[in-house]
Amino acid sequence: MDTEKLKEIFTDEVLAELFPARRTDDFFEALFGDASEGAYDIKLAYSGYDPQASTLQFDLDLHERPGNCLVCSLTHGLPQVFSRHPVINIRGLVKEIEGKLSGMGTCVDWNLGSTSQRQGNLHSIPLLISVQAS
Repeated sequence: MDTEKLKEIFTDEVLAELFPARRTDDFFEALFGDASEGAYDIKLAYSGYDPQASTLQFDLDLHERPGNCLVCSLTHGLPQVFSRHPVINIRGLVKEIEGKLSGMGTCVDWNLGSTSQRQGNLHSIPLLISVQAS
């Protein structure tokens, strides 16, 4: 797969289309009954392609909301929650990502890695997607 072409495909605009900002509020609405109870906003980021592992690398970035404490939130159990939650819908997200590849490859498997703290107000959950080139 052409790494430059992938960078052209997975622009900020496309990432926002794949994982719209509204999905964070929908998630917290389902979880707490009130979207304002959430401590963070979730944004999808493209991290690159590993040709040796044939893996697309994305991150679900958790950005602290003003007046909240991301460090105080229970972010380390989120990969398991996100992998099954119907609002987050990782399976559907991976299918949409595959659609953006326009026949360059097929997504054959995915997993969510462990949450890491990048900054005090930013945690990230890696989304690794194994692809088979067409």
